[in-house]
Amino acid sequence: MLDRLSADIARHTVEPWSETAVPRLSLVALDELPDPIDLLYDPMVCFIADGTKRAAAGEQSWTSTRGDMAFNTLRVPVTASCERLPYRSVVMRLDGRVITELLLELGESGHRPLPGPGGQVTAEMTPELLDSVTRWVRLLDSPEDIGPLAARIESEILYRLLKSPLGPALRQFTVADSGAARIRAAAAWICEHYTEPLSVDEIAAVAHMSTATLHRRFKAATGMSPLRFQKQLRLQEARRLLTAGETTAASVARAVGYVSATQFSREYRSWYGLPPMRDAGQLRGRLAQGG
Repeated sequence: MLDRLSADIARHTVEPWSETAVPRLSLVALDELPDPIDLLYDPMVCFIADGTKRAAAGEQSWTSTRGDMAFNTLRVPVTASCERLPYRSVVMRLDGRVITELLLELGESGHRPLPGPGGQVTAEMTPELLDSVTRWVRLLDSPEDIGPLAARIESEILYRLLKSPLGPALRQFTVADSGAARIRAAAAWICEHYTEPLSVDEIAAVAHMSTATLHRRFKAATGMSPLRFQKQLRLQEARRLLTAGETTAASVARAVGYVSATQFSREYRSWYGLPPMRDAGQLRGRLAQGG
């Protein structure tokens, strides 16, 4: 069944990462080994049909391989790389309202005691989940079926996820005032305001936590402190702008929120190993050569 799903993904993927006509469904297909890439993960479940991927966020790292499903609970900047090719995966972006409606339908409206602030959770796909994910992707073969069937199959996938080892984290994802929800809100807020001067006190106020509690729970969930989280967002966006052809490191530094171009260059080199313009030039060269 994994081979069938992998083939379906390859048939419907024109770019390494392809959005689809099915709501909240994206497909990933890689046949060449790219350099580690910076990504901003949203809340999602990734179903791995083939290959192996490693992702790192701050001090945390995790590996997902063929037959696994990986749940990311919050917006977080990561560095991802493929360790085995070809790589094929199905990505389900999560809508908390859809999950909450399903829980209400199942009669699970009460809050449950749940562990920890979340982050990333990985488990093996069951045959039933693999079957439903495959049928979800195969809707792309018959576009006229997407409207009537996509939401129904999505609900089936979520139902089976709730019964899987990912179930507790998925339930926690819907609890509005849990510690995990507050950390998720803080991470989303930093993503929206990362170019601005921020203080830990300000972020703690957004999360309705003390600064000590925020720091502890935020690092447990993301692998980094809130201010390092902000710095990684800034550096990732700076690298993207430079690679796209922005003319000077100083202008990019200002665009992502740095007051000092010298500090920007120092932190960029510490993170990526080269000064900004040299690193961007090498990246553009590799992209021009197809990898």
